[in-house]
Amino acid sequence: MPSPSHHTQDLRIDSLHGKLFVRIWSPDHLSPSFEQAPIVLFHDSLGCVELWREFPAKLAAITGKSVVAYDRLGFGRSDAHPGELTYGFVGDEAEQAFPTLKDHLGIGEFIAFGHSVGGGMATHCAARHREDCLALITESAQAFVEDRTLEGIREAKLGFQQDGQLERLAKYHGDKARWVLDAWTETWLSPAFAQWSLEAELERLDCPVLAIHGDQDEFGSELHPRQIARLTDGSSRVLLIDGCGHVPHREQPEVVLEAVVQLLR
Repeated sequence: MPSPSHHTQDLRIDSLHGKLFVRIWSPDHLSPSFEQAPIVLFHDSLGCVELWREFPAKLAAITGKSVVAYDRLGFGRSDAHPGELTYGFVGDEAEQAFPTLKDHLGIGEFIAFGHSVGGGMATHCAARHREDCLALITESAQAFVEDRTLEGIREAKLGFQQDGQLERLAKYHGDKARWVLDAWTETWLSPAFAQWSLEAELERLDCPVLAIHGDQDEFGSELHPRQIARLTDGSSRVLLIDGCGHVPHREQPEVVLEAVVQLLR
């Protein structure tokens, strides 16, 4: 496979509260094209474009589609977030940043792929823009607030108190690292967030859905992909990967890539 640098394009686009960093991967050495629905990636709570690593290049190569990823406001190479996250932040992505990205790049039809909380954001985007969303892929997504999720977050919060851990996060988020960590832990652990779920958005979907989950995911049980499939129509499929944790696209990328190819066929 050619080096990703041979077929990537980096952009910074204006949004309501600051600039968003965007990267586009194109199959082989082609220029970015959105004539065929691109795959749009939504990162996790501590994630950013760089932390997708080589997965988007592989995804573009194996599907023949352009792949688009962006850093949410406050993350990675995007501008700082102007304040604290609201408890509606998962759904806000479908109303604010994603339409800005879609309009700026001239994206019509698209395929949404979200990891962890990005899976919830991808679900909202698929429901809100259902006339253009051809398929939804969730990976390690949370469909509701589960005790297992909260316990995993509490353990991670303790881990970040150890020397050097916040500095590791700063490698990707710079001086926004503390905000990124608090936005994840304090929002999810707040009692005000306890009743959050994706139920209403899942019930609105009418596109094929693939719910990928590792059977050893420390941030959510297999109840989440089962819930996603149950609340969507008959074109939904659950892929539970044996011996896999919270990041299947890094731990077992070939399994994830093959499942995406099968879905898009």
